[in-house]
Amino acid sequence: MRNFSVVILAAGAGTRMKSALPKVMHKLSGKPIINRVIDSVGKLNPDNIAIVLGHKAEIVEENLKILGNPKIKIVYQKEQLGSAHALMQAKKVLKNYKGEILVISGDVPLVKSSTLSALLKQNKKNNASVTVLAAKVDKPFGYGRIVKSGTVLEKIVEEKDANAEEKLIKEINSGIYCFDKNIWNALSKVKPDNAKKEYYITDTIEILKKSGKKASFAVSRDPQEVMGINNRKELSKAEKVLQKRKVLELFENGVTLINPKNTYISYDAKIGADTVIYPGAFISDGVSVGKNCIIQGTSFIKDSKIGDNCEICYSYLNGAVISKNVKIGPFAHIRPGSVLKDNVRVGNFSEIKKSVVSAGSKVNHLSYIGDAVVGEKVNIGAGTITCNYDGQKKHQTHIGDGSFVGSNVNFVAPVKIGEGALIAAGSTITRDIPSGSLAIARARQEVKRRKTK
Repeated sequence: MRNFSVVILAAGAGTRMKSALPKVMHKLSGKPIINRVIDSVGKLNPDNIAIVLGHKAEIVEENLKILGNPKIKIVYQKEQLGSAHALMQAKKVLKNYKGEILVISGDVPLVKSSTLSALLKQNKKNNASVTVLAAKVDKPFGYGRIVKSGTVLEKIVEEKDANAEEKLIKEINSGIYCFDKNIWNALSKVKPDNAKKEYYITDTIEILKKSGKKASFAVSRDPQEVMGINNRKELSKAEKVLQKRKVLELFENGVTLINPKNTYISYDAKIGADTVIYPGAFISDGVSVGKNCIIQGTSFIKDSKIGDNCEICYSYLNGAVISKNVKIGPFAHIRPGSVLKDNVRVGNFSEIKKSVVSAGSKVNHLSYIGDAVVGEKVNIGAGTITCNYDGQKKHQTHIGDGSFVGSNVNFVAPVKIGEGALIAAGSTITRDIPSGSLAIARARQEVKRRKTK
């Protein structure tokens, strides 16, 4: 699409959410609601994205700064005087703009880019000053109704202002509009002549028509797309919609879900073909999983990249990079900053934190590896600990390629172990060990006769 800008209306308090957070900052499948709206419009490559903020604007603004999108321009609605008043605030950054204006609420995160594209195209095709996105629903209570004559849009009437006949109409206003440059003049003529004494954006329809301009409407194929989120129940419903979309997408891409209803997968997660996901898995945001993987049990994965042919069983991964042919679990904990190279094995009740475990190495049982660099083909025995914290600073442990670490070994960092070293079980290592050496650091065993009565 070319020559259009977007205005996102996100100034409302969202009191029905019963929250200290602004409504648009509540997360849907791991992302703030408003971020999902920005994603949808951003795929169409608009010239500008003006966002109207109001209630607790500083919280939303901080989130928008993190996005780092240069097209975003923030304006403020200091008084909540209605949707037309909110849109008027965007004139401050778009007053000289000649292209079309796509207006969307910040709480409508399910709308697809393809639907918005079709709306823009229809407005241009019909040479209209405004085209409204409508949806047909079984229960229209609470929504503005589309009053039409054939294919011509006559007006939009709000629920509180609708008469008995108008309330029977099932085609509702989604709150998504495409305007041409005449919108700014029309907004200046809107009056608060309604039950709520607010400035309604819907009144611009009749104003534009009276000035000889054309108004049209398009109907969304899927009413769920235009569902607004006003409370926790609707947020939960939207989550289910995204989950259903994600499941269908995964099926189409060759992913097996043993029981989709008992599995959670973030809408933004990427999963390769022939991967099998078992019930109980929770795959959060920021995750990519390669091909031919197996994820079993109540595994939790967040902000992690997993390569091909990996197996994860009943484990917790956060902020990790996992290469190919890696086996993790059961009951392993892989923490942020951890890198597991090809063919690594991390077994039951082992924890890896901010460490690199190189190709072919094994940390099979009950071990803690923190702030360490483990070389290739290293065997870490059960109960091994890197003592990385001295009470003030974290220190690194380096273990060379091909080393064998016996059970119940403590590495008091900073310490370096050379290649091919053998560390005897039960040792506490406090000094560097040369390559090819045997290290024994434990007290000599003594056996004494027991005294008996």
